[in-house]
Amino acid sequence: MADPTTYRPAPGTIPIDPGVYKFRDAHRRVIYVGKAKNLRSRLTSYFADLSTLHPRTRQMVTTAASVEWTVVGTEVEALQLEYNWIKEFDPRFNVRYRDDKTYPMLAVTMNEEYPRIFVYRGPRRPGVRYFGPYAHAWAIRETVDLLTRVFPVRTCSNGVFRRNAQMGRPCLLGYIDKCAAPCVDRVDAAEHREIAEDFCDFLAGKTDSLIRRLEREMAAASADLDFERAARLRDDISALRRAMEKQAVVLGDGTDADVIAMVGDELETSVAIFHVRGGRVRGERGWVVEVQENATLGDQVGTFLLQFYGDELEMSSGVPREVLVPELPDDHEQLTQWLSQRRGSRVSLRVPQRGDKRALAETVERNAGEALTRHKLKRAGDLTTRSAALTELQEALGMDEAPLRIECIDISHVQGTDVVASLVVFEDGLPRKSDYRHYAIREAAGDGRSDDVASIAEVTHRRFLRHRGDGTGESGPLPAAAGNGAAADNGGDLAPEAALDPATGRPRRFAYPPNLFVVDGGQPQVHAAAAVLDELGVTDVTVIGLAKRLEEVWVPGDDEPVILPRNSEALFLLQRIRDEAHRFAIGFHRSKRSKRMTASALDGITGLGATRRTALVTHFGSVARLKEADVDQIAEVPGIGKTTARTVHEALHAEAEPPPAAPTSDRTAARRKSAGRTASTERTPQ
Repeated sequence: MADPTTYRPAPGTIPIDPGVYKFRDAHRRVIYVGKAKNLRSRLTSYFADLSTLHPRTRQMVTTAASVEWTVVGTEVEALQLEYNWIKEFDPRFNVRYRDDKTYPMLAVTMNEEYPRIFVYRGPRRPGVRYFGPYAHAWAIRETVDLLTRVFPVRTCSNGVFRRNAQMGRPCLLGYIDKCAAPCVDRVDAAEHREIAEDFCDFLAGKTDSLIRRLEREMAAASADLDFERAARLRDDISALRRAMEKQAVVLGDGTDADVIAMVGDELETSVAIFHVRGGRVRGERGWVVEVQENATLGDQVGTFLLQFYGDELEMSSGVPREVLVPELPDDHEQLTQWLSQRRGSRVSLRVPQRGDKRALAETVERNAGEALTRHKLKRAGDLTTRSAALTELQEALGMDEAPLRIECIDISHVQGTDVVASLVVFEDGLPRKSDYRHYAIREAAGDGRSDDVASIAEVTHRRFLRHRGDGTGESGPLPAAAGNGAAADNGGDLAPEAALDPATGRPRRFAYPPNLFVVDGGQPQVHAAAAVLDELGVTDVTVIGLAKRLEEVWVPGDDEPVILPRNSEALFLLQRIRDEAHRFAIGFHRSKRSKRMTASALDGITGLGATRRTALVTHFGSVARLKEADVDQIAEVPGIGKTTARTVHEALHAEAEPPPAAPTSDRTAARRKSAGRTASTERTPQ
């Protein structure tokens, strides 16, 4: 490991101009390329205290052996030079926001005497028109099969074309009228080129004019009593409209735009892009790639735009007039100039705020999120991957055996109120939802403070209390906390003799400890959990904490965290377990808060118990909607009679607008008058 101070430039030698810099290793290989508005300010940040640097940055500067820079005139030049160097050197520490997947396109060779159409992957060639990209090659073939009925352009290779010309007979497509058969001179070169140009015009969005022209020809053929030609044109028009239906209209003004969305976490980002041409979605694609450390969403967008539109392979779809992104990068003005240079005309780079474009951006974002979910589920469902993750955890934490059972706890609250905790269980790398538990925190609820460390200690104590020798605390067993139905929390309050089910003789679900106990947090949370286990005498459980900011793994007694590689399967598994615990805690917290708010609005109403309160809120969806209902609508709720409905209606409206207080004598008279009536009939609660 190199010492960055050995190659740090002398003070004052780094210019303050914009430029691009390269870090090289001991073998002179470029390992990182970056750009900066101020080279001195940016490069100086790399030579700060190593302990303050991000783990990936720390690894880069300790791997490097030298640094060099190039000064440029403008930030746009720096942008272009950075891209050229990344493309040339492919540095290992530069994050690539695209994978090596190539998407097929539909190519039309307008540079040939007899143009042909075919599926193509690769760089753009002059004289060839490209359409797409398409998600699958079969989508292109389906489109070609549908359109060659109307535009019979040849699809054969040049070798097949010459062979059929020598034989003097067309191929099968020529016999079934899906090719104009220029090889046997059914049409000359000019006529075939006109067919190919109509084909390109249709794919380019000029659909209305083509359909109107065919409708005119159909009407003329019908007027000339050429009904066979009119029927064929009618079928052609139907085929074109079916092809148009496959391309959804998303923007009514014929907009040409690329709509980009990014959804990710600390490790991976899912990128989705829709290509809209002529107001229709002409193609879409997506990637799931490693995310850059400490990068904001705007930084990720800027890096993606530079790589995507700078690659000649991706330029097959061209730079559109508009590029819609989820967030503008800091250097968006320079990126706009660069994109305009690539296109040859003005390009608008912006974030859609409202209307159809905003709705389309939300659709693209949903697609990106679903792609990330599918990617993670596919990764988590692979047996080999799960085994590798457990083995990596064992080696990284120095455990005697792989952690086949992992438990994780997380705390959820809002400014110290409604403090709850969740415990999730993973066995063999998969969630065991029947063992999930909810905990209502008692100590934090008493003083209204938010103390995550104390809450984690309480949950850990309740979870592992059964492993004490007597199975009880000094003040006796703790009562059970709120659970989730069938899998209710017993707080871990089982004595050792109750660890076996008397009916089956098998261990109960929580009769044995986990191999690995994970807490959501850093060093203080880990020490709190470890102290509780020491107090209870539990020595066969490994405790770690996962700090969310940098995904650091903290071990009790260590001053420095364990840094797992960002592409580590072990880190992916820990992150998934932590996120599942967070999701489970948030769900319980929301339900508890909702019940508390509901109870505060409907509590104290005569004749309204917990069951009826729940029925009312479930039926109307909220207390606000319940207040808008009249007596008859409230009485429609099962279990709510007319009298109770009237009482609820009066109580809710009395709460909103309190009536003026009546004199004491009047209130006494009212009570005497209503004494003989049925309880709670037409009486406003006091």
